[in-house]
Order: sequence, then C-alpha cells, then structure tokens
Amino acid sequence: MEKQDSIYKGLKKYFGFDTFKGNQEAIIRNILSGKDTFVLMPTGGGKSLCYQLPALLMEGTAIVISPLIALMKNQVDAMRNHSEENGIAHFLNSSLNKQEIEEVKRDVLSGRTKMLYVAPESLTKTENVEFLRNIPISFYAVDEAHCISEWGHDFRPEYRRIRPIISEISLRPIITLTATATPKVQHDIQKNLGMTDAVVFKSSFNRPNLYYEIRNKTEQIDREIIKYILSQGKKSGIIYCLSRKKVDDFAEILQANDIRALPYHAGMDAATRSHNQDAFLMEKVDVIVATIAFGMGIDKPDVRYVIHYDIPKSLEGYYQETGRAGRDGGEGKCIAFYSEKDLQKLERFMQGKPVSEQEIGKQLLLETAAYAETSVCRRKVLLHYFGEEYNEPNCEHCDNCLNPKKKVEAKELLITVLEAITALKEKQKADYLINFLIGKESSDIETYGHNELEEFGSGADEEESTWEVVIRQALLDNYLKKDIENYGILKISKKGKDFLKSPVSFKITKDEEDEDSMSDPESDDSDVISAGGSGGAADPVLFSMMKDLRKKLSKKLNVPPYVIFQPSSLEAMATSYPITLEELQNIPGVGAGKAKRYGKEFVDLIKKHVEENDITRPEDLRVKTVANKSKLKVSIVQAIDRKVALDDLAESKGIDFNEMLSEVEAIVYSGTKINIDYFLNEVMDQDVLQDIYSYFKETETDDLEKAQEELSDYTETEIRLVRIKFFSDMAN
Repeated sequence: MEKQDSIYKGLKKYFGFDTFKGNQEAIIRNILSGKDTFVLMPTGGGKSLCYQLPALLMEGTAIVISPLIALMKNQVDAMRNHSEENGIAHFLNSSLNKQEIEEVKRDVLSGRTKMLYVAPESLTKTENVEFLRNIPISFYAVDEAHCISEWGHDFRPEYRRIRPIISEISLRPIITLTATATPKVQHDIQKNLGMTDAVVFKSSFNRPNLYYEIRNKTEQIDREIIKYILSQGKKSGIIYCLSRKKVDDFAEILQANDIRALPYHAGMDAATRSHNQDAFLMEKVDVIVATIAFGMGIDKPDVRYVIHYDIPKSLEGYYQETGRAGRDGGEGKCIAFYSEKDLQKLERFMQGKPVSEQEIGKQLLLETAAYAETSVCRRKVLLHYFGEEYNEPNCEHCDNCLNPKKKVEAKELLITVLEAITALKEKQKADYLINFLIGKESSDIETYGHNELEEFGSGADEEESTWEVVIRQALLDNYLKKDIENYGILKISKKGKDFLKSPVSFKITKDEEDEDSMSDPESDDSDVISAGGSGGAADPVLFSMMKDLRKKLSKKLNVPPYVIFQPSSLEAMATSYPITLEELQNIPGVGAGKAKRYGKEFVDLIKKHVEENDITRPEDLRVKTVANKSKLKVSIVQAIDRKVALDDLAESKGIDFNEMLSEVEAIVYSGTKINIDYFLNEVMDQDVLQDIYSYFKETETDDLEKAQEELSDYTETEIRLVRIKFFSDMAN
C-alpha cells in the first residue's frame, strides 16, 4: 500500500513517526472502515495511538470511555501537545465545575474536539446522554476494557452499563482496548458490549526483557528489599503493597534508609498524590511505594524494577503491574514476595461479599498460587494464562529457568487424572478432583455419590501437592483445559483424549525435598535454615556456631534454646553480622532487654568469625520502626501494667484479639518483661495453665502447630496466652 496515504501523513503530522508498531496499522485501517475492533495489546505496545489517530482523521468526535480521572488528564494533555488547537481533546468528568463543562460542550458542538474522554459514571447522566445525542460521533473507544468483566482484575460494575447507554445515544463502531485479558475475560467483554463479530487484534503478551522471580516472604523482607534497592543505585523502581497503611509505613522506612522514595495510594488527597507521581516521573525520587491505584496510563519508559511486597489478587493484576517495568525494552526485574499466609488473608477479606464474587475471587487466587508455587518456566505459565503458547524449553530469564528443577516421568499419574475426570463426567474443579483422587471424604463427594466410584481414592499413594503439579502441567501441555463459561471446571482436550488411547512420555518438575540428606534426629526442625530462598541465612557456618552457643547457654540457664533467641533471629544475625549490642537490637525479635541479657557472647562470637574469615559485612540498614507501631507497643505495656483485661484492650485499640496476642508476643519475644497473671487467673483454670506451662518447659521448640498437636485438649488461644507468660517469666 502506498506509504503516503492519509494514515501515514497523519502519523507523521500529529505524532512525528514514520512507521507503525506491531498491529497498529491494521487496527487503525479496521476502525477507519467502520468495523468493531477488539485490541488486546500489552502495556507499552502503543494502544492509545490506535484510537487517537483515527479520531483525528475521521469526521465527528470520538467518545473515549476511560476509568480514571488522572489517566484522562494525562491523555488529554498529551493530545494537546500534538496539536496547536487546545480544544482538540477534552474530558468530561466529576472534577469539572459548571463553567468548565460549558466550555467543553461549546468546543464539541463547534466541531473543534476530535476526542472527548468520558468516565463511565458521567456517560450515564441524563444531561450528558441528551448532549451526546446531538453531536456527530465517529466511534466509541472503551479503554481498560477488562473493567467490564467480573473475572478481570479491576472489575467496575458501571462498565457493564456502557452498551445500553451507547444504544440510547447512537450506534457507531466500537473499539475496545485492554492490556490484560484471559480468553474468559475477552469473551465476557465482547458478549457484554454486543460485539461478538468484532475483528480481534491480539499482540503477543511476551515481554522478553522482563525477568520474573518469586521469593519466599520472611520476617527479613524489609531488609531484603532495602538491600536490593541500594544495590540498584539511582534506577527507578515501583514497590507495590496491598494496603494503604503498608504503603505509608514502608515509604517511611525507605526514607529512613536514605532512599529517595514517596508513597502513592487512593487515600491521599489529590494534590499530594499528583505531586508524588510527578516527582517520580520527573526523577526527583527513585522509588514510588504504591497500591494498585498507581500505574494505569503511567508512561515512564525506564522503570528498572517492580517489587511486589504482597502477592497480588490475580495474575492479570500481577502482569499489568510488572508490565510497568522496562517499557523501553531495557532491563526490567520483577520480584514478588510470596507466602501462603498472604493468600489466606486475601481470602478472608472476601468473606461477606456475594457468593459468586467470592467464588471468582477464590479461583483467581488459586491461579496466583499456582504461578507462585510452580517450578516450571514462569514465562510459559504466564503466557498460557493469557491463552498464548510459549514453546521455548528455557526462557533463561526467570528464576525457575535459571535454577531448573529435576524432571520426573509422570505418564501413569496423568492417566490416573484423566480417568478420574472422565469418571466425574468433566463437571468438577481442580480442588474437588484432588480430594476425589486422594480419597478424601467430603459432604459434596458423598452427596454426588462419587465415593462409590471405582476411581475414588485411585491417587491415594501420592501427596496432594503432587496432584496439583500434575494438573498444572497437564493444563500447560494442553491435555486439559478450563471451561470458559464455568471458570475452573476441568475438561479433557482432544490431545488428552488421544493421550488416553495412546500414552506418551509426560514429565513434571518436582522439588527435591531433602531426598539425599539424613536429618539429625535431635535437631530442632524449626531451626533449619530456609533452603534456596533469599530469606535463608547467608552464613550457615556462623548459624551452626550460634546454635551451639545457644544450646550451651540453654543448659547453663536451664531454659529451652528458643527462649534465648528465636531461630529467625539467629538467621538474621547470620545474614547481617551484628557486632555491637546496638546493632543486635536491629535484629527482629531482639529488644534492648534481650540484647543486654544474652547478647554479649553472641556479638563476640560474630565479631571473631567476621575477623577470622575476612568477611565484608553488608551495609548496616537502619530499618526504622514506624512511630505509630512503637507507640502501640508502649501503650499496650502501660495498659498491662494497669491490669487492663486483654480483650478490653484489643477492643479499645480497634484490633481483634488474635492481633492483640501477636502484639504482646512481639513485646515479650523482643525482651520486655510483662505480667499477665491477672488476666490468666480470670479466664483460665489453674490446672490448664500448669499443664501448658510444663509443656513449654520441657519442649525444644515454641512452634504453635506442634504445641497444638501435643496439647489437643486446649485451644490455640489458651496455648498462646500461657506461652506469653512462660516466655516473659523465663527469658526476660
């Protein structure tokens, strides 16, 4: 096609480019020909140009429906920079006053405005519908279209009302754009907008320059992130946290460690939020600590790392947020910290929501957990989630590919899975299937009579985790698929049916869990250094020496070893090498009292080890405690001194009783002596108290799960309360 046609002239005139990227040209020609268009293009692929250029070339005004006020403003400012005419683009939303709205309407009616950005809430207002019925509309663009789907990571109910409103205004072609959509979400969007016949343009979701890594989340997370940021010099990075409070607290901790960082979340006033965003874009700060409110439409090309302090609620959210790294094609490190506890917390947040919403949320969390726990190439898992195949044996740019796990033959296990799915008539989800395989009775299984089937318990020889791996791999290899209408229900693909007739080799990656190591029967399991994960101690030799010293002290003082220092505290010491009592107090679980009582022998040992082995210590990190948190601890100690009942105290502080116990545990674990006898005498029988107290005196570990197994007659709360008393009596 002749390069000098109108779209190339427009590209050069308005945007200064000579060539298009990827699918842009085909998309624009499709819009210009008046067809509905569905654009699936990852972050940084140039989605905005796909509707901006045709809007400039066509008669009438394009209505761009966009979810965020800040995003609209950015887009309008950008469009005005491309034109001499300010009225070429406007937005219509709740941030405008009456006079500004009138000005927008004048420009639109005069024909000067080629693009009108509208929030979905503004689109539904009667006066706006009336106004839009009287203007020539070129087409509708629905940006961030995943907001339509309940399965999308940013569902907005008002987005589902777009189609009826469009029908009321005037029917014109629709272009929908999104950077993340699974096949399920894509189907939802097209169905809801009545555009099942749209021409679909799907760009690859693969971002080859991004490196993906999952790390175990431990108590050392703050220290670990700070060390990482300091190693990156002045490079730009984003830290995502799930809660606003964590954003504020962590930004403060980074600042205390001489890192130029600012917070960003929806709870801040608009001026501060805007100021902090601009400071990051203008490189006055290096790091922004944010909730997911930060990022839509943020076009900073040189973000070099994105760290997830908390694992996101969905893989779509994760992909969207990691997609803000390396948009210029340069380096982009994506590191997420994962712990199963975080997922359980997210599940608890869903309680109280409608059942259908809870079910969707649970399925999305399961996908996230599968990604975090997999040993397979992360790129392959991520792309498969978005309906794209990645067939390279090793991407060489994720933690799993750089540290590959051993593969084992699992042909027979896949046959067992496929036969079980067949027996269940392809009507169940993965968790149901696994219970069925391992022969775990449940009310559902009994109701359906599935415990009577021959295949029930056919996989009882294997662990639940093994079946999870087999199902994940079978999905990745297309032996199984998930039903698009009933998300999560497992179906056998044609390839799976062929496999059953004629099985071939099928391999899974399996973690080698201490297969070759003989464990010391006298060793305390809770003292094992985390293997492989970055939360592990850097110096196993020092860790072992400190354990011996702790054992010697425990015999001398007649207290269990964990009372002196927790295993996690020893691990932290073996990572950061504290050589003074002041430095020792920066270690989690070590307060002034504990450092004074037990610390001298430990810091002497560490100092000697550092000198003898010529160890360069990592830079000391002043991980500053957030003031409010230390205030809370002080006020709890003062209230206990005044003998305030712990349940009343929890209520007055606005936290639940378990959180209160966690705060009190942290206080006694760090070396402060408190006396809660007044409360125990009121709520607990003396025999119960003595029984639990004796257990902790004789055991080698303070692990709660082990204690609950041994003390099965008592509640978790009773055990925790007595453990607090024991710790305070013996250690502090």
